[in-house]
Amino acid sequence: MAATDDSVDDDALYVLTAALLTPARFPAVLGDDYAQACAALGLEPYPGGYGLVMGQDGEGARWTVVVDDVSLVAVAIASWDCGMEYDLSPGERTVVCALPGWPLALAVAAPGVPAPHDPEPAAFEDSGAGESAVRLPLTPPDTEAWGPAQRRLGADEVALQWASWRERFEDAEDSAPETPDGPDASDAREASDGPEVSDAPEASDAPEASDAPESSGLPAASGAGGMPTPSHPGVVRALAELRAHVDADAAPPPGRIRSGFAPDEARTLRADGPGWSFVARTDDMAFVLLDEEPGEVLPVGRGPELPGLLKALDEIAVRPA
Repeated sequence: MAATDDSVDDDALYVLTAALLTPARFPAVLGDDYAQACAALGLEPYPGGYGLVMGQDGEGARWTVVVDDVSLVAVAIASWDCGMEYDLSPGERTVVCALPGWPLALAVAAPGVPAPHDPEPAAFEDSGAGESAVRLPLTPPDTEAWGPAQRRLGADEVALQWASWRERFEDAEDSAPETPDGPDASDAREASDGPEVSDAPEASDAPEASDAPESSGLPAASGAGGMPTPSHPGVVRALAELRAHVDADAAPPPGRIRSGFAPDEARTLRADGPGWSFVARTDDMAFVLLDEEPGEVLPVGRGPELPGLLKALDEIAVRPA
């Protein structure tokens, strides 16, 4: 499938990058949970997940090949992340379908072929209706304006650059004026009303990967010293929905709450819901991003209740195999 030189014949796919689409790991820009991400590509939410192989054909057209060999794609991604070469060539029997277009924005292109472009819409047989239909090319979600896609991308970047964000909010806390009785978290101003942290890290500060999807940019941070108990209605709503997932008998939708690696035996938690995104470390605090607060990253202090909630969320979260 992958070409090994600077030219690609008409039947080959020059592989540019790949992504996993599983309950534990999927491009969050596509949806709040695994089922939503699959629906964005017209795929059934198969529990075993998929691998997404993105590249160009000999004419330069964009294609996304969906495969069921998740382990192979995971090994390729891990190798590329380590700076190693890996020839990702899934076998034909592993191919689920080939979709025109790319679901993610890529900043790379195959050498020796025309510039990336969408193939002409092609007719296909709709097995459900028994009629021909046209499959339009996949396109990346719009992240030019603040909305769910950009909010989820921002949360991903906060998780990726946790130490930098944590340091900025520690600086904001240290610089906050003391009350007559000393600094008190309960007296601190609400995060969304606080001063903007102008030196907060942005997406451009993150390490670049030439074969990774483009980021739409990280929201500007805002916050106030003292890490107050959340009173912003959007933050309260997000935490209430997370608690409901813990308390309810039914499990949350697959991929709604995800647990990943973090240093010092901690875990990084990522969760998304209608209008909100949540990032936390089980040994630390949390951040919430809201559709209703464009460009804001709102801190949630650890306090007496957050540790228990984070522990419970980690117990029900899906983890990479």
